[in-house]
Amino acid sequence: MTIATPTAAGRAPTRWPRSFRLLYTAAVAHDVGFHVGQLAVPVLAVSLLSAGPAQVGLLGALSTAAFLLVGLPAGVWVDRWPRRSVLVAADLLRAVLVASVPVAWWAGWLSIHQLYVVVFLTGLGTVFADVAAQSYLPELVGRDRLVAANSLLVTTSGTLQIAGRGVGGLLVQLLTAPAAIVLDAVGYAVAAAAVGRIPAGGPRSGPTREPGGFARQLGAGVRHVLGSPLLRPLAVSTASINLTMQLTTTMLPVVFLRELGLGAAALGLFLGVGGVGSLLGALTARRLAGRIGHGRALWLPGLLVAPLGLLVALVDTGPMLWLAGLGWLALAWRTGIGNVIGVSLRQAATPDALLGRMNATFRFLLTGALTVGAAIAGLLSQFTDVRTSLLVGAVANGLTWLPVFLSPLRALRRPPGA
Repeated sequence: MTIATPTAAGRAPTRWPRSFRLLYTAAVAHDVGFHVGQLAVPVLAVSLLSAGPAQVGLLGALSTAAFLLVGLPAGVWVDRWPRRSVLVAADLLRAVLVASVPVAWWAGWLSIHQLYVVVFLTGLGTVFADVAAQSYLPELVGRDRLVAANSLLVTTSGTLQIAGRGVGGLLVQLLTAPAAIVLDAVGYAVAAAAVGRIPAGGPRSGPTREPGGFARQLGAGVRHVLGSPLLRPLAVSTASINLTMQLTTTMLPVVFLRELGLGAAALGLFLGVGGVGSLLGALTARRLAGRIGHGRALWLPGLLVAPLGLLVALVDTGPMLWLAGLGWLALAWRTGIGNVIGVSLRQAATPDALLGRMNATFRFLLTGALTVGAAIAGLLSQFTDVRTSLLVGAVANGLTWLPVFLSPLRALRRPPGA
């Protein structure tokens, strides 16, 4: 695979190192399967296992609960272990776990309880994979190319989200959800094979050990994030975005399949619109940050899209479906910008020795917020209705830009060291 990026106007594009190309290949393989599986699992639970709103909420919460349980310690372990080995092991584990779902279905054994176990353990593998990948990236591309590398990764992810969820919806409708989940397992297996081909060696190819015990090393990562005037507001804002968005996404399958009577294909296409927004955000992030500054690029889009988020809570058949899609597109556009600018800022503001713990702290907060959001969505929908969850999520999401606006990040022009 040949991947190139322009270095400046009028100059020839620069090839990425082979190691990054392999990591990129793994990301593509993972994302193709992941976006199909992310749609297929809740559809399977609702359509084939007759799961109620509380069970769908619990399923969503368990998929990210591992970040709350081991998210912080994972950073210490990733900073000690070879990151390449962590990625391979995590992908292989997830491939086996996901493959067990269609096997159990075809054998007549599948239950909602097995889904609970699979999504939780798969999330456990994701904890280590996400922390290791984001910590590995600066070593593979160099700090001067972090924004470009993250832009490429997020742009590709947005493109695959469009295709993965759209195709996933069609596969679920045509072949059933268990058959579609097979693609998720294959994606993890291919990702493990690609990362396994990255040459060993380099400054961080092997484990390292800093002075001090485990708790002291863990605390250093937490203090680095929460004690930083740049990273703390970024963490608070992004965690708030995740929590409020999860209130909506957890209940969308219930709304589409039961309340509106639309099929999995319609749900997949609607979610795929989010991929279009994420892609547009990733494509515009660098230019927007260059024009108005990285700080403003983190809060101004959130202010602009706040009113449009309410359209998602009002989703219905007919014209309101299209307006809700517009709102979903706008929210995802804002998220795509934040993914590129925010992740690059985090990596640039952190020394190599703390990268794993910094990323683990962020993943603990950000993905932990997804767990809390899914649990709240299930409770709200069980004791009120699914629309309440969507409405609360939309209103609260409209305020998530404030932590950045009220911090020194507000007018930051460039990341540290840029």
